[in-house]
Amino acid sequence: MKRKRLLYVGNALSNKGKTVTTIETLSLLLRQEGYDVEVTSTKQNKSLRMLDMMHALLSSYKKIDIVLIDVYSTANFWYAVVIARLCRALSIPYIPILHGGNLPERLIKNKKTCEQLFCKAAVNVAPSGYLYNAFAKAGFSNIQHIPNTIELDNYPFKERAVFKPKLLWVRSFAEIYNPLMAIQVLEKILQKYPETTLTMVGPDKDGSLARCEDYVTNHHLPVKFTGSLSKEAWTSLAQNHDVFISTTSFDNTPVSVIEAMALGLPVVSTNVGGMPYLIHDTVDGLLSTPENVSAFSEKISRLLENPMSTKEIVLNARQKVESFDWNVVKEQWHKVLC
Repeated sequence: MKRKRLLYVGNALSNKGKTVTTIETLSLLLRQEGYDVEVTSTKQNKSLRMLDMMHALLSSYKKIDIVLIDVYSTANFWYAVVIARLCRALSIPYIPILHGGNLPERLIKNKKTCEQLFCKAAVNVAPSGYLYNAFAKAGFSNIQHIPNTIELDNYPFKERAVFKPKLLWVRSFAEIYNPLMAIQVLEKILQKYPETTLTMVGPDKDGSLARCEDYVTNHHLPVKFTGSLSKEAWTSLAQNHDVFISTTSFDNTPVSVIEAMALGLPVVSTNVGGMPYLIHDTVDGLLSTPENVSAFSEKISRLLENPMSTKEIVLNARQKVESFDWNVVKEQWHKVLC
């Protein structure tokens, strides 16, 4: 059966030093399944990016069967609003893919805009149970849960006999992801485990990286900043670490956490947004009170001091993410795109 022609609209900016996002991974996987996928946009300037997205749609709409639109909850939300409006004017079906951890607030703050954007979509794809439930509760019936996906074969599972205080944090340096908290957690953990180290992987987004570097310099802390790394590079780096930490202030279902679970790293995360839908506390990871450095540090100590239960958590996490493997998830995409 001939696959449909897709235009995928989002922020494809990894070649500009930004984090690889779903548009770049999912578009490649869909192409491998036989779909003809055009991607926009790679423009770093926000105004040029919006114009590029509009141009891509207007210049190829007669050849496009469906438009996929990544939807975030911050300023990039408005890209989706504009593109969806154009799709409706051109009578092209579109599918919003819901990524923004703060989208439930958007449903309240921009109610009429959201009704236009989401009610008139062919279907809304929610990668997390968190956003699926939020949209269902808000009255949207055209909602489908399709989890973020990884190719599990690309994530070698490492079984650890012991767990050392070698911490890994992977995310863009942005205030919403609270990278400074990760450093303050390290500072706290060092009081109990003086051999603790922290590696932070990711590009700067809003100046947070410089603030973190200044804090580390002023407090003489053992933190390594790698900058942006390819997926292959950071997953290889993960083999030399023993605990993955996520200190985000709000979130959806970050792929980096799924990847850490696949690699065999026990995860400690703040209990925000979609995280409790991804991690069952004490079963396949640990959840901690947001903004609470002491509580978060205690969770890490618990992992380090109880290796047998930590091993069980790691195995449970690996088993959970097997359901996110592309060989499973792709069937759900075929049904949505048929």
